[in-house]
Amino acid sequence: MIFTGVPPIEANATNNFAMWIGTIGSARGYKEEVREHRDLLLWALIVSACGSLLGALLLLRTPEHTFARLIPFLLLFATLIFAFSPLLGASRIATARSHSPLQLAAQFLTAVYGGYFGAGMGFVMLAILAFSGLPSLNAMNAVKNVLAVAINGVALIPFIIAGIIEWPQALVMAVAAVIGGYFGSRIARRVPAPALRAMVIVLGAAMTVYFFVRR
Repeated sequence: MIFTGVPPIEANATNNFAMWIGTIGSARGYKEEVREHRDLLLWALIVSACGSLLGALLLLRTPEHTFARLIPFLLLFATLIFAFSPLLGASRIATARSHSPLQLAAQFLTAVYGGYFGAGMGFVMLAILAFSGLPSLNAMNAVKNVLAVAINGVALIPFIIAGIIEWPQALVMAVAAVIGGYFGSRIARRVPAPALRAMVIVLGAAMTVYFFVRR
């Protein structure tokens, strides 16, 4: 959207709407894993909703030029967290499924970030979920998608009230996002985890480099 001349904050809010629709499709694509691990969701959803609202309100108070300069640093942070999450979470993979208070605090901060920026939020949530005793990357993706639905959905409320969503672009992007989200998640369930992780890291790195170059 930035390529088409939409100001960064409006582009971010519009993208939030499209990604909200898309993550609904992704969550449906992982419905088996969501059903299996739904015991992890209640408190994580509560802190995600609260953090997202705070982040969206902070975005509305940020000057446009300041937000534009923050974008590459936010993407770099998210990509590095995801790239190193296996090392951080390796000791917890085989333990019982749970969210510690520290993880819930980290999820709250991630939701603030998601309400404020959104792009790369999934990388950070996957890093947090690496500590939750989930058995696979697909299981982490399933829980992450449900939390993303909550974060993006709550952030939409102040964005709509403020009137900063570009609706023509949002509707076109939403159609593509829901189709891609559903079928992408079904395909991802069959892709080897190392290959899937590598693709995510390469995408995050490419986005980070691009936005640093155009600063």
